[in-house]
Amino acid sequence: MRTLARIGLGAGGALVLLVAVIAVRTVRLDAPTVAVLEGGSPAGVVVVDVNAAAQRLSQAIRFRTISHQDKAEDEPAEWERLHAWLQSAYPAAHAAMTREVLSGHTLLYTWKGSDPSLAPIVLMAHQDVVPVTPGTEKDWRHPPFDGVVADGAVWGRGAIDDKGSLITLFEGAELLAAQGFTPRRTVLIASTHDEEARGEGAPAVADWMKARGLQAEFVLDEGMAVISDNPVTGGAVALIGIAEKGYGTLNVVARAPGGHSSSPPKDSGAAVLLSKAVVAIAEHPFPLEFKGPGAAMLETLAPEGPWTLRMAVANRWLFEPLILQQVAATPAGAALLHTTIAPTMLRGSPKENVLPQDATAWINYRIAPGDTSETVLAHTRAAVGDLPVEISWTRTPDEPTPISSTRSRGWNVLAAIAGELSRAPVSPGLVTAATDSRRMQPVAADVYRFQPMTFSLANIQMIHGTNEHMTLENLEFAVRFYARVIATAAR
Repeated sequence: MRTLARIGLGAGGALVLLVAVIAVRTVRLDAPTVAVLEGGSPAGVVVVDVNAAAQRLSQAIRFRTISHQDKAEDEPAEWERLHAWLQSAYPAAHAAMTREVLSGHTLLYTWKGSDPSLAPIVLMAHQDVVPVTPGTEKDWRHPPFDGVVADGAVWGRGAIDDKGSLITLFEGAELLAAQGFTPRRTVLIASTHDEEARGEGAPAVADWMKARGLQAEFVLDEGMAVISDNPVTGGAVALIGIAEKGYGTLNVVARAPGGHSSSPPKDSGAAVLLSKAVVAIAEHPFPLEFKGPGAAMLETLAPEGPWTLRMAVANRWLFEPLILQQVAATPAGAALLHTTIAPTMLRGSPKENVLPQDATAWINYRIAPGDTSETVLAHTRAAVGDLPVEISWTRTPDEPTPISSTRSRGWNVLAAIAGELSRAPVSPGLVTAATDSRRMQPVAADVYRFQPMTFSLANIQMIHGTNEHMTLENLEFAVRFYARVIATAAR
């Protein structure tokens, strides 16, 4: 009995010690570090005429700079009209900067700094927009290309993505130029014309910089924003993307003799073989891993979240499986912590009563930092095993981008201003889609992705969807942000 008592006391003591360790580590979990700027606080507040800025965004929306899947459907004259309008709408900014046109309709502005030894900063926003799905025009509260200002917002395709950024960036530059601001560090404003389709503008900007031996201190593009109902904390969080996932699509092809559907082979041929391969791939996901920008976001925001989250993150050595399970409860959460696999397209027989001689599936991958296109290909081949299918990339895939610093001067400038204007904690994040900025990695020390606007998770659905609109509050937020970033980073 005494032996059993000793065992019980020992187990009880160990449990008490474990609870104490968990509690102490949880309490000691630090709050997010506030960005500190060398040389003082961000440059001062600017006065924004929101109504005038709204009217200019309204006018910009009316230019139908739509990037279609088929380039022949584009209307080049719309880009030229937009370019001429920009020059007339922002005379002070255009007088302060030199302007070049690259790759057809990409605009590159140089606001020359007084100290050429300093690395420039690059601010990006694209001109083109996606089409409105035919037949959905009637679902819009206001016509998608009328730029109507109503109900405290500017309505229309591109109001957010990305004419909202383009116009508020120019609004900020115009305010500074009109005040006689002269940057010490050169500022480059790059506005590409085809981000939504072919993406030729951004490489042209990178090549322009390479030819002049320029390496940017940092690049800022779209990608993330302030989320008012962030699921980690339940409150507002300013998320700044420090990396993007890679992108690639694999073709999986099954071949068979084909023939008449009235006498199918025992295994039903290429269609069944392809189905088995697609199921095998989908049922062999990449493992969830607590690492990279997705994990950095959770670690940064945990002190702002509920006690259970703080406890789990502070004691990863014990609770990591539980963290992964909870994050993966939603598709968006799971996407932060692993490479995703999405079968998206299928093609088989040209006719319902013909057995296909070949059947093809397209599998889209968003490749997490830490994986590569080579590891994805190996993983996929392992998943299909000995099934006789052919696997190849549809085109050269984009690798995940490098992870940018959260300790650099550029990060501190962006984080300090974003935090001050949004009054929200600032966290690094992982962009699971793709932006033009990935093409700038070779000519920049760091690349960041942040659109200075606040959205709820539900409101994000309007981007590329119906009833896209920019609230006047977001319009003012963005103008203030861009003006202060230029004034602070280039001083």
